[in-house]
Amino acid sequence: MNHDLTLTIGPATFRIGSAWRQPVEALARLYADYPMPADAIADFTVRLEPAGPFRRWFRPSIFITGDHGLADAAPMSLAHGLLAAEMGMNLQMALGWRRHLLLHASSVEKDGRALVMTGESGSGKSTLAAQLGERGWRLMGDEFALLDLETGAIFPFPRLVSLKNRAIDVIAAEAPAQRMGPMLAGTAKGDIRHLVPRGEAVARMTEGAPPALLLFPRFGHEADVRPVGQGEVFMRLTQASTNYVALGEPGFAALSRFVGNVPARAIDFPSGDEAIALVERLWEELA
Repeated sequence: MNHDLTLTIGPATFRIGSAWRQPVEALARLYADYPMPADAIADFTVRLEPAGPFRRWFRPSIFITGDHGLADAAPMSLAHGLLAAEMGMNLQMALGWRRHLLLHASSVEKDGRALVMTGESGSGKSTLAAQLGERGWRLMGDEFALLDLETGAIFPFPRLVSLKNRAIDVIAAEAPAQRMGPMLAGTAKGDIRHLVPRGEAVARMTEGAPPALLLFPRFGHEADVRPVGQGEVFMRLTQASTNYVALGEPGFAALSRFVGNVPARAIDFPSGDEAIALVERLWEELA
Protein backbone atom coordinates (compact mmCIF):
# COMPACT_ATOMS: atom_id res chain seq x y z
CA MET A 1 0.00 0.00 0.00
CA ASN A 2 1.31 3.45 -0.93
CA HIS A 3 -0.27 5.24 2.03
CA ASP A 4 -0.84 3.95 5.56
CA LEU A 5 -1.25 4.83 9.22
CA THR A 6 -1.46 2.94 12.49
CA LEU A 7 -4.33 3.84 14.78
CA THR A 8 -5.33 2.73 18.29
CA ILE A 9 -9.01 2.80 19.29
CA GLY A 10 -9.81 1.43 22.73
CA PRO A 11 -8.00 -1.92 23.13
CA ALA A 12 -7.46 -2.50 19.39
CA THR A 13 -4.71 -1.24 17.09
CA PHE A 14 -5.25 -1.11 13.32
CA ARG A 15 -2.83 -0.61 10.45
CA ILE A 16 -4.79 0.90 7.55
CA GLY A 17 -3.18 0.90 4.13
CA SER A 18 -4.56 2.46 0.97
CA ALA A 19 -3.63 2.70 -2.70
CA TRP A 20 -4.87 6.32 -2.52
CA ARG A 21 -3.85 9.09 -0.14
CA GLN A 22 -7.35 10.59 0.36
CA PRO A 23 -8.79 7.97 2.77
CA VAL A 24 -5.64 7.97 4.92
CA GLU A 25 -5.54 11.76 5.06
CA ALA A 26 -9.21 11.86 6.10
CA LEU A 27 -8.56 9.31 8.86
CA ALA A 28 -5.49 11.20 10.07
CA ARG A 29 -7.47 14.45 10.33
CA LEU A 30 -10.50 13.03 12.14
CA TYR A 31 -8.50 10.74 14.44
CA ALA A 32 -5.81 13.36 15.15
CA ASP A 33 -6.28 13.11 18.93
CA TYR A 34 -6.04 9.30 19.01
CA PRO A 35 -2.76 7.39 19.50
CA MET A 36 -1.00 6.66 16.20
CA PRO A 37 1.95 4.47 17.26
CA ALA A 38 3.87 3.96 14.01
CA ASP A 39 6.05 1.19 15.49
CA ALA A 40 3.23 -0.72 17.21
CA ILE A 41 2.29 -4.30 16.38
CA ALA A 42 -1.22 -3.99 14.99
CA ASP A 43 -4.03 -6.33 16.00
CA PHE A 44 -5.52 -6.01 12.52
CA THR A 45 -4.60 -4.82 9.06
CA VAL A 46 -7.10 -3.07 6.77
CA ARG A 47 -6.31 -2.64 3.08
CA LEU A 48 -8.14 -0.43 0.61
CA GLU A 49 -7.21 -1.83 -2.79
CA PRO A 50 -8.32 -1.08 -6.35
CA ALA A 51 -11.30 -3.24 -7.35
CA GLY A 52 -9.64 -4.04 -10.69
CA PRO A 53 -6.40 -3.56 -12.66
CA PHE A 54 -7.30 -0.05 -13.85
CA ARG A 55 -9.64 1.04 -11.04
CA ARG A 56 -6.89 2.88 -9.21
CA TRP A 57 -7.02 5.59 -11.90
CA PHE A 58 -10.15 5.06 -14.04
CA ARG A 59 -13.36 5.54 -12.07
CA PRO A 60 -11.44 4.71 -8.84
CA SER A 61 -13.14 1.91 -6.95
CA ILE A 62 -12.17 0.46 -3.55
CA PHE A 63 -12.24 -3.17 -2.49
CA ILE A 64 -12.00 -3.61 1.29
CA THR A 65 -9.79 -6.41 2.53
CA GLY A 66 -7.32 -7.14 5.32
CA ASP A 67 -6.70 -9.90 7.85
CA HIS A 68 -10.39 -10.72 7.52
CA GLY A 69 -12.52 -10.01 4.47
CA LEU A 70 -15.65 -10.87 2.55
CA ALA A 71 -14.99 -12.14 -0.95
CA ASP A 72 -18.40 -11.01 -2.22
CA ALA A 73 -18.26 -7.49 -0.74
CA ALA A 74 -19.30 -4.79 -3.18
CA PRO A 75 -16.60 -2.26 -4.17
CA MET A 76 -17.01 1.37 -3.11
CA SER A 77 -16.32 4.67 -4.80
CA LEU A 78 -13.13 6.50 -3.83
CA ALA A 79 -15.39 9.40 -2.84
CA HIS A 80 -16.53 7.14 0.01
CA GLY A 81 -12.99 6.14 1.00
CA LEU A 82 -13.37 7.30 4.60
CA LEU A 83 -16.47 5.13 4.96
CA ALA A 84 -14.58 2.20 3.40
CA ALA A 85 -11.82 2.54 6.00
CA GLU A 86 -14.35 2.65 8.82
CA MET A 87 -16.14 -0.40 7.43
CA GLY A 88 -12.80 -2.17 7.15
CA MET A 89 -12.09 -1.64 10.85
CA ASN A 90 -15.60 -2.83 11.74
CA LEU A 91 -15.08 -5.94 9.66
CA GLN A 92 -11.82 -6.84 11.39
CA MET A 93 -13.39 -6.47 14.83
CA ALA A 94 -16.55 -8.36 13.91
CA LEU A 95 -14.69 -11.33 12.41
CA GLY A 96 -11.49 -11.42 14.43
CA TRP A 97 -11.84 -10.01 17.95
CA ARG A 98 -11.87 -12.55 20.80
CA ARG A 99 -10.82 -10.64 23.94
CA HIS A 100 -14.34 -9.44 24.72
CA LEU A 101 -17.89 -10.42 23.87
CA LEU A 102 -18.82 -7.99 21.09
CA LEU A 103 -22.32 -6.53 21.16
CA HIS A 104 -23.58 -4.50 18.22
CA ALA A 105 -24.59 -1.63 20.49
CA SER A 106 -23.96 1.94 21.49
CA SER A 107 -22.77 2.71 25.01
CA VAL A 108 -22.32 5.78 27.18
CA GLU A 109 -21.16 6.29 30.75
CA LYS A 110 -22.27 8.51 33.61
CA ASP A 111 -21.47 8.42 37.33
CA GLY A 112 -19.12 5.49 36.76
CA ARG A 113 -21.79 3.23 35.24
CA ALA A 114 -22.51 2.28 31.64
CA LEU A 115 -25.73 2.48 29.66
CA VAL A 116 -25.89 0.05 26.72
CA MET A 117 -28.33 0.53 23.80
CA THR A 118 -28.97 -1.98 21.05
CA GLY A 119 -31.52 -2.41 18.29
CA GLU A 120 -32.03 -2.72 14.58
CA SER A 121 -30.61 -0.25 12.09
CA GLY A 122 -32.71 2.92 12.19
CA SER A 123 -33.79 2.43 15.80
CA GLY A 124 -32.04 5.66 16.82
CA LYS A 125 -29.40 4.18 19.14
CA SER A 126 -26.44 5.91 17.45
CA THR A 127 -28.14 9.29 17.34
CA LEU A 128 -29.24 8.97 20.95
CA ALA A 129 -25.74 7.97 22.07
CA ALA A 130 -24.26 10.92 20.16
CA GLN A 131 -26.73 13.33 21.76
CA LEU A 132 -26.03 11.99 25.24
CA GLY A 133 -22.32 12.34 24.48
CA GLU A 134 -22.88 16.04 23.82
CA ARG A 135 -24.94 16.49 27.00
CA GLY A 136 -22.70 15.39 29.83
CA TRP A 137 -22.36 11.65 29.29
CA ARG A 138 -19.11 9.99 28.16
CA LEU A 139 -19.50 8.34 24.77
CA MET A 140 -17.97 4.86 24.97
CA GLY A 141 -18.85 3.60 21.52
CA ASP A 142 -21.29 3.66 18.64
CA GLU A 143 -20.73 0.41 16.77
CA PHE A 144 -19.58 -2.11 19.38
CA ALA A 145 -19.90 -2.47 23.15
CA LEU A 146 -17.09 -4.66 24.51
CA LEU A 147 -18.22 -6.92 27.39
CA ASP A 148 -15.33 -8.18 29.51
CA LEU A 149 -15.48 -11.96 29.85
CA GLU A 150 -14.23 -11.98 33.45
CA THR A 151 -15.39 -8.80 35.17
CA GLY A 152 -18.57 -8.07 33.20
CA ALA A 153 -17.49 -4.46 32.63
CA ILE A 154 -18.21 -2.62 29.38
CA PHE A 155 -15.05 -1.29 27.72
CA PRO A 156 -14.94 1.60 25.24
CA PHE A 157 -14.42 1.42 21.51
CA PRO A 158 -15.00 5.10 20.67
CA ARG A 159 -14.66 5.22 16.89
CA LEU A 160 -16.19 8.01 14.87
CA VAL A 161 -19.97 8.03 15.20
CA SER A 162 -21.63 7.27 11.87
CA LEU A 163 -24.60 9.61 11.43
CA LYS A 164 -27.10 8.91 8.70
CA ASN A 165 -29.61 11.10 6.86
CA ARG A 166 -31.83 13.07 9.28
CA ALA A 167 -29.51 12.39 12.22
CA ILE A 168 -26.82 14.52 10.57
CA ASP A 169 -28.68 17.80 11.06
CA VAL A 170 -29.76 16.80 14.58
CA ILE A 171 -26.17 16.33 15.77
CA ALA A 172 -24.71 19.15 13.68
CA ALA A 173 -26.94 21.51 15.70
CA GLU A 174 -25.25 20.36 18.93
CA ALA A 175 -21.62 19.57 17.98
CA PRO A 176 -19.05 22.10 16.72
CA ALA A 177 -18.30 22.00 13.00
CA GLN A 178 -14.64 21.05 13.53
CA ARG A 179 -15.75 17.73 15.01
CA MET A 180 -17.89 16.84 12.00
CA GLY A 181 -16.43 14.91 9.09
CA PRO A 182 -17.17 15.49 5.40
CA MET A 183 -20.60 14.76 3.94
CA LEU A 184 -20.60 11.42 2.13
CA ALA A 185 -23.62 11.61 -0.17
CA GLY A 186 -25.28 8.74 -1.98
CA THR A 187 -23.88 5.77 -0.06
CA ALA A 188 -25.78 2.48 0.15
CA LYS A 189 -27.36 3.79 3.37
CA GLY A 190 -28.00 7.32 2.14
CA ASP A 191 -26.05 10.37 3.28
CA ILE A 192 -23.46 9.74 6.00
CA ARG A 193 -21.38 12.12 8.07
CA HIS A 194 -19.05 11.17 10.90
CA LEU A 195 -18.82 12.78 14.33
CA VAL A 196 -15.54 12.85 16.26
CA PRO A 197 -16.23 12.01 19.94
CA ARG A 198 -15.46 14.65 22.54
CA GLY A 199 -11.98 14.79 24.02
CA GLU A 200 -12.99 13.05 27.25
CA ALA A 201 -14.16 9.99 25.31
CA VAL A 202 -10.75 9.69 23.66
CA ALA A 203 -8.72 10.46 26.79
CA ARG A 204 -10.60 7.81 28.80
CA MET A 205 -10.94 5.15 26.12
CA THR A 206 -9.12 2.55 28.24
CA GLU A 207 -11.52 3.00 31.19
CA GLY A 208 -14.37 0.51 31.42
CA ALA A 209 -17.50 0.75 33.55
CA PRO A 210 -19.98 -1.75 35.00
CA PRO A 211 -23.23 -1.88 33.01
CA ALA A 212 -26.24 -0.53 34.87
CA LEU A 213 -29.00 -0.46 32.23
CA LEU A 214 -29.76 -1.99 28.83
CA LEU A 215 -32.13 -0.18 26.48
CA PHE A 216 -33.83 -1.25 23.27
CA PRO A 217 -34.69 2.15 21.73
CA ARG A 218 -37.19 2.62 18.92
CA PHE A 219 -37.54 5.97 17.16
CA GLY A 220 -40.75 7.26 15.58
CA HIS A 221 -43.38 6.21 18.11
CA GLU A 222 -45.19 7.79 21.04
CA ALA A 223 -43.14 7.86 24.23
CA ASP A 224 -43.35 4.60 26.12
CA VAL A 225 -41.27 2.41 28.45
CA ARG A 226 -41.67 -1.36 28.80
CA PRO A 227 -39.71 -3.99 30.76
CA VAL A 228 -38.06 -6.74 28.70
CA GLY A 229 -37.84 -10.28 30.08
CA GLN A 230 -34.49 -12.02 30.49
CA GLY A 231 -35.29 -14.74 27.95
CA GLU A 232 -36.00 -12.17 25.26
CA VAL A 233 -32.94 -10.12 26.24
CA PHE A 234 -30.66 -13.14 25.99
CA MET A 235 -32.02 -14.11 22.58
CA ARG A 236 -31.75 -10.58 21.18
CA LEU A 237 -28.20 -10.11 22.47
CA THR A 238 -26.99 -13.38 20.96
CA GLN A 239 -28.33 -12.06 17.65
CA ALA A 240 -26.59 -8.72 18.27
CA SER A 241 -23.19 -10.33 18.92
CA THR A 242 -20.72 -11.07 16.14
CA ASN A 243 -18.51 -13.42 18.17
CA TYR A 244 -20.84 -15.10 20.69
CA VAL A 245 -20.65 -18.48 18.96
CA ALA A 246 -16.87 -18.27 18.42
CA LEU A 247 -16.23 -17.56 22.12
CA GLY A 248 -18.07 -20.68 23.24
CA GLU A 249 -18.58 -21.26 26.97
CA PRO A 250 -16.86 -18.01 28.15
CA GLY A 251 -19.20 -16.02 25.90
CA PHE A 252 -22.25 -17.86 27.23
CA ALA A 253 -21.16 -17.29 30.84
CA ALA A 254 -20.45 -13.59 30.29
CA LEU A 255 -23.74 -12.98 28.52
CA SER A 256 -25.67 -14.94 31.16
CA ARG A 257 -24.21 -12.78 33.92
CA PHE A 258 -24.98 -9.62 31.98
CA VAL A 259 -28.61 -10.63 31.39
CA GLY A 260 -29.06 -11.70 35.00
CA ASN A 261 -27.58 -8.54 36.52
CA VAL A 262 -28.57 -5.69 34.19
CA PRO A 263 -32.17 -4.44 34.01
CA ALA A 264 -33.55 -4.03 30.49
CA ARG A 265 -36.19 -1.70 29.09
CA ALA A 266 -37.64 -1.04 25.66
CA ILE A 267 -38.27 2.66 25.00
CA ASP A 268 -40.23 4.33 22.22
CA PHE A 269 -39.75 8.01 21.46
CA PRO A 270 -40.82 10.53 18.81
CA SER A 271 -37.82 12.88 19.18
CA GLY A 272 -34.33 13.07 20.60
CA ASP A 273 -35.31 15.42 23.41
CA GLU A 274 -38.07 13.08 24.57
CA ALA A 275 -35.68 10.12 24.36
CA ILE A 276 -33.13 11.92 26.52
CA ALA A 277 -35.83 12.79 29.07
CA LEU A 278 -36.81 9.10 29.23
CA VAL A 279 -33.20 8.01 29.64
CA GLU A 280 -32.48 10.55 32.36
CA ARG A 281 -35.62 9.50 34.26
CA LEU A 282 -34.75 5.81 34.06
CA TRP A 283 -31.18 6.58 35.12
CA GLU A 284 -32.34 8.51 38.18
CA GLU A 285 -34.60 5.61 39.16
CA LEU A 286 -31.53 3.36 39.25
CA ALA A 287 -29.53 5.72 41.48
